[in-house]
Amino acid sequence: MSIEIIILFIIIISVIFLFALEVFPVDKIAFFIMVSLLLANLISPEEAISGFSSPATITVLSLMIIAIGLEENGVIDWLAQSLKKLKGLPIILMVPVFMLIAGTISAFINTTAVVIVFVKIIGELSERYNIPSSRLLLPISFAGIIGGTCTLMGTSTNLIVNAVAMERGVERFTFFEFSWLGLIFMAISIVVVSLMVRFLPKKQNSDISKDYDLDEFITKGIVADESRYLGETIEYFQKEEGEDIEIIRLKRNGVINDHPGKYTSLKADDELLLRCSMEQLMRFKESDNFTIIKDKDDQLISIEATESNKLEENIQVVEILMLPASPLIGRSINTVGWYDLQGAVPLAIRKRRNFRNPGRRIYDKRRNEIELRVGDRMLVEVTDKTLERLLKMDNITILQEHQEVNISTKRKRYVSLGILLLVIALSAFSIFPILKSALIGCFLMIFFKCIDLGKIYSKVNWQIIFLLAGMIPLGVAMSNTGADVFLAEQLLLLFEEKANLVIIGLLFFVTMFLSGFISNNATAIIITPIAITIATTLDLDPKPFILAVLFASNFSFFTPVGYQTNTIIYGMGIYKFKHFFIIGGVLSLILWITASFLLSSGL
Repeated sequence: MSIEIIILFIIIISVIFLFALEVFPVDKIAFFIMVSLLLANLISPEEAISGFSSPATITVLSLMIIAIGLEENGVIDWLAQSLKKLKGLPIILMVPVFMLIAGTISAFINTTAVVIVFVKIIGELSERYNIPSSRLLLPISFAGIIGGTCTLMGTSTNLIVNAVAMERGVERFTFFEFSWLGLIFMAISIVVVSLMVRFLPKKQNSDISKDYDLDEFITKGIVADESRYLGETIEYFQKEEGEDIEIIRLKRNGVINDHPGKYTSLKADDELLLRCSMEQLMRFKESDNFTIIKDKDDQLISIEATESNKLEENIQVVEILMLPASPLIGRSINTVGWYDLQGAVPLAIRKRRNFRNPGRRIYDKRRNEIELRVGDRMLVEVTDKTLERLLKMDNITILQEHQEVNISTKRKRYVSLGILLLVIALSAFSIFPILKSALIGCFLMIFFKCIDLGKIYSKVNWQIIFLLAGMIPLGVAMSNTGADVFLAEQLLLLFEEKANLVIIGLLFFVTMFLSGFISNNATAIIITPIAITIATTLDLDPKPFILAVLFASNFSFFTPVGYQTNTIIYGMGIYKFKHFFIIGGVLSLILWITASFLLSSGL
């Protein structure tokens, strides 16, 4: 063993400890790898930055951009809305159905984005229908991980393994080449987790709405004379605008209806009290169908009055919190005007509790007004100058600035989904490689204005990009120093005269164990060259060995830190380490045995 190999092993061991102990963020660790390899003269400067131009890195970045476009335009949420129709199912049936839907979507869309959307939906189901979220969140995370292994674009790990294999002269994987294996693992996972869900805690998590911004806004609007909803029923309105929106009350010709039925028709000048999301609120404000917070007596500066300023000043939306001594406390939102808010225009208020009993909490029935109370938040529209004045006001505080509120439309949603399907088709039918298909998809997302470059810069997870760019030179260094050949030779001594089942099984186990404590991408980059060298030395088909690394790197079930979605779920405080270790450990053991038999049978 040469001195270069010893130095490389020291760097690798250091990196493993840094990942496992989370001493530094992954992007800092990536730079540490590049600089360490450079200082040790194990790679050239050109090789040190080769990760930034690697097909795997660019492909992952392109697919991230497409996923952001899908998320911003509500495609993921739209695909997951069917879950709300399952609220009547018993939990023993709800778990496998939720897992199947989440896994299927994750096969084509970024797993983390999918799981976060499911977390939001499960939180709403839990709040409204008392469904135990603790019995669903961990299964959803596991299903997302498994679903990502079903296609080439399912996870960044799949793309990395494919790129490393191609660099070593192995024929690239097609889009659905290993999907049959992923589907088998998916079926096993659904059965195992559904049977073991009884070991999960029964308690609800009251912080899901808080952590994932599920609170909705209450606003008052008037049906415009030219509204397309004139004569249409409330049921039709909710179907068009989204089932989550709710008309809390309706006032017509001075008569108040606290519980308008779904077959009630809307008429011009109807005053509606609406509960809606930020996106829906912005869509109402921009449309010609409603006038938001415009009093008939013109007590307020209307939203339309600010339109002339939009061309001159930057308009943004901010949330302000009502503190105990605020002069706005007890005031109606209809009487808080331009002067009270230093020129800001009120849009809506946010009430955290008692949506199910809105009459007591949201408005005063006697006065038909939305009152502000301590702890309420008001959403206001401001210019840069107005914001400066607002910051100087006493007894209010600005909590959040929504500088780029995305207003998705059905057209954008369908175009975004169409772009995704196009990318899948181009790659699945081998018309273009996955990199070329993903770049085309990125271009179309930007060209059709489904997403803008500013949103891309702010929402791309650059840590993953830098992690890939930093880890790829590590694989180059292993080849330069001969470390991959050295490790393969040592493992071959261990595998000598062993059956193919044992060889694949040990490789799978070691990879899966490492992925439980360090990044699955890092694990794949380290182990894939070794697996290829072992297969080549044994004169066996390398693809089963590569697939062993691909699946094992993703199967990070038995710890909450091996995969990002597990970390998100663990951070909610619902689960303990033992829940991942027991349920994830049993699942890992079963999948390890199954994968070893299936992959070795192809040798």
